[in-house]
Amino acid sequence: MRIGLGAPVSGAWATPETLAGFAARAEELGYDSLWTFQRLLVGVDDKLGPEYQSVLDPLLALTFAAAHTRRIRLGVALVNLPFISPVYLAKQAATLDVLSHGRLDLGLGVGWSPTEFAATGASRERRGARAEEYVRVLRTLWTEDPVSFDGEFYQVPPSHIAPRPVQVGGPPILLGGVVPAALRRAGRIAAGWMSRSAHDLDGIAEDIAVVRGASPEPSSVRVVVRGVIRLGERKGRLSGTYDDIRADTAWLAEQGVTELYYDLNWDRRIGNPTVPADDATALAMEIAEALAPARH
Repeated sequence: MRIGLGAPVSGAWATPETLAGFAARAEELGYDSLWTFQRLLVGVDDKLGPEYQSVLDPLLALTFAAAHTRRIRLGVALVNLPFISPVYLAKQAATLDVLSHGRLDLGLGVGWSPTEFAATGASRERRGARAEEYVRVLRTLWTEDPVSFDGEFYQVPPSHIAPRPVQVGGPPILLGGVVPAALRRAGRIAAGWMSRSAHDLDGIAEDIAVVRGASPEPSSVRVVVRGVIRLGERKGRLSGTYDDIRADTAWLAEQGVTELYYDLNWDRRIGNPTVPADDATALAMEIAEALAPARH
């Protein structure tokens, strides 16, 4: 199982200096990947945690990280597709793939925040069908020339779009979602599936079975887990001592998880705009050093 890290994108530690240094150090420590996430805005009446209150744009942050690394893969988990045109996202993703020499993994979701749907003018109707067509549009834009698309939700007039992504066929697309239909969709049309921060990891094997059961090539399906680390009292998977977390990491590999990344933004002592940046960064670096893949 490959091990990654969440990049510094949330809270006071999400500074240019920390993002550059943390990305480079993650690469030195042998981590396989670096991940960001999307939060456009938070309504004044939304009851969301501190990790959502101040968040860098996920693709811009990865582009910055790409300039300070050479090997580590760069993933976004995830971009909510209703909020952005597939043509615009195809251009952004292709550009990042070119600038990173083919290191991008593109995660997509269907969105859940009513505030963000209202602010972007996006439709909440038939999100599953829109997601399937969205993925087809992206792949068409990345592989055909000239390109055209005439679908139910999206249209692209006959056009040329360049440059192409470095990765053949475009960056691997990973889909989020928790209901059975979303799990099956990830297995059927994407390179894999990724879990959310609040996912019940005790049942991950059953979720993986649904995803892979829908895939024409189940052995090749990627399963990416966002690992929310909670040092201290043992309260569920990936909590407790470092030894507890290492044991859970090994257990997740046994369940069929192919990639796990420790997202330190969900620690309220780190991904929190009210915590001093130096304190948050010091704790994040300590955790990253302790859980480095070479030490498993």
